[in-house]
Amino acid sequence: MFGRSSEPAAPPIAVKIVVGGGFGVGKTTFVSAISEIEPLITEAEMTERSIGIDDLSGVSGKTTTTVALDFGRITLDESLLLYLFGTPGQDRFAFLWDDLVDGALGAIVLVDTRRVEDCFNTIDYFEERDLPFVIGVNVFDTTRRFALHEVREALGVDPDVRLVECDARYRESVKNVLVALTEEVLMQQLTKQRAGSTW
Repeated sequence: MFGRSSEPAAPPIAVKIVVGGGFGVGKTTFVSAISEIEPLITEAEMTERSIGIDDLSGVSGKTTTTVALDFGRITLDESLLLYLFGTPGQDRFAFLWDDLVDGALGAIVLVDTRRVEDCFNTIDYFEERDLPFVIGVNVFDTTRRFALHEVREALGVDPDVRLVECDARYRESVKNVLVALTEEVLMQQLTKQRAGSTW
């Protein structure tokens, strides 16, 4: 009996991260690559009804689309869980975003350099809500690679917005983006604390 704590273990803290971006940019793949559980994916087959609504230029091989969210989980240690929420990419599902983003610690914006303009609304959305985010430049096998400074120029984002090249298919690559976001969140929190201590 001696040496054992009678205190029950505290439940783990859950941290929420949102993965956003345009249609077909790789959000479902990103969440699936890192999740330790079978991810919850709300993919639906695309039908003729999507013609003229969903722009398939650059992603002509895509046959499904996320209609609500993607969900995955990572256990960082026994006291901390990371929940990943992937957003739907089409504008017609934008009404779901406020609920998905509510309570999020930070966000990742995935970018496909074939369709850079598709992520403009996502970047604007997170900026307007003052939510820390990083940009993951997702590489595709058949796509020309651009230097990150070229992507930054195309996006028109400030120099302090962090860009990270990644391949959403691979766990280690996804992990690097999550580490970059963690560093960004911590840096912004420290900046706010320092600003508050000057008063």
